[in-house]
Amino acid sequence: MAVRIRLKRIGKNVKGRAYYRVVVLDENRSRDGKSIEELGSYDPFKASSTLKVARYEHWVSKGAQPSDTVKSLYNKAKKA
Repeated sequence: MAVRIRLKRIGKNVKGRAYYRVVVLDENRSRDGKSIEELGSYDPFKASSTLKVARYEHWVSKGAQPSDTVKSLYNKAKKA
């Protein structure tokens, strides 16, 4: 099973205001499909994010492929 770390849209679609969760899921699942684990959240309008860095590193060590956006969130979380 190939695993990806990506964003899952959960916010309301009021005026395009989206809110996302950082999740681990099978790469064959849809963006909003059932996730294996939730690693954090991301709000692009508030420019705020939370990420469980230890769990992210665990999944990457197991071979999970993060999306480009999740990689940048990880780099920001690691600096903070």
